[in-house]
Amino acid sequence: MKIGIVNDTPMMVEVLRRVVAESGRHELIWIARDGEQAVQMCAWQLPDVVLMDLLMPKVDGVEATRRIMQETPCPILVVTSDMDTSAAKIYEALGYGALDATQTPALIGAAGKRDAAALIEKIDNLGRLSPEVVTTPVRPSMRPLPSVSSEDLAPLVAVGASAGGPAALATLLKQLPREFGGSIVIVQHIDAGFAPGMAQWLQQQSLLRVRLAGEGDLPRRGEVLLAGSNHHLVFKENSRLAYVEGAAADVYRPSVDTFFHSIVRHWQGKATGVLLTGMGRDGAAGLKALRENGYHTIAQDQKSCAVYGMPKAAVALNAAVEVLSVTAIAARLQAIVAST
Repeated sequence: MKIGIVNDTPMMVEVLRRVVAESGRHELIWIARDGEQAVQMCAWQLPDVVLMDLLMPKVDGVEATRRIMQETPCPILVVTSDMDTSAAKIYEALGYGALDATQTPALIGAAGKRDAAALIEKIDNLGRLSPEVVTTPVRPSMRPLPSVSSEDLAPLVAVGASAGGPAALATLLKQLPREFGGSIVIVQHIDAGFAPGMAQWLQQQSLLRVRLAGEGDLPRRGEVLLAGSNHHLVFKENSRLAYVEGAAADVYRPSVDTFFHSIVRHWQGKATGVLLTGMGRDGAAGLKALRENGYHTIAQDQKSCAVYGMPKAAVALNAAVEVLSVTAIAARLQAIVAST
């Protein structure tokens, strides 16, 4: 794959250049020293993946991501050396369409090798976005849990999102009242290392309680659960949530398709499927399965999407009962939950 690097620190540029070269299967085609130059380079020669730093002169990585995704969309991976202090900017970049974020590899030692391997794995995964692999959970739940009846279950809102998802999720959750009568479970394509910070960030946007989904959790009224692992989040036979390993070839971990299919198999209550902005096709087949099994389904419309990929694929499959703007989805969900 052809790679573009956006970074103004010579040492970091050299580290990234070396990691790309040593992979043996990726080619560095250009280096941009700031966000303005990155936008110009993408217009000149569009790479398969952009490795985007955040803190740069002139135009930073957040604004560069926004402009690239608006003008010449392509997969963007945020690569930063300061994950903690850059958390807010990371979520901003993800909101504008960046697909993931990772740590800049260290120069030497075991940590450097580990981070370099993680970076290459993410690049490889982003390069396999087109054909979506739908996987089946392979590991049984770790411990038996009490079963529940359908009367005990709050109406479920199952949400899948990828590129642009954080901003769309924030818009959606801001509009839901504290007394919202449904439960919400979200699968957002994001590395597990960023999931706790994203849950905290979404909590600041919402009147509902937001936390990471745990093994054996039962979705509850007025609560938002976010997938917090690189394993797939699924429902098991007792309508409780579990994390299961996927195949090594899985493009998305966690997978929206795997999550939606598990609702069809194991969720015993009412449910609505929602597919938000994202690159690729993950969630489209799962949303179709939900619709075919009598669940209400909603896809985000093109105009309000940062990246019209996953919802577009769902619309092409006739998987969505409704296609709505992100600002209209919350009101629709309130009406659906109130009627159940």
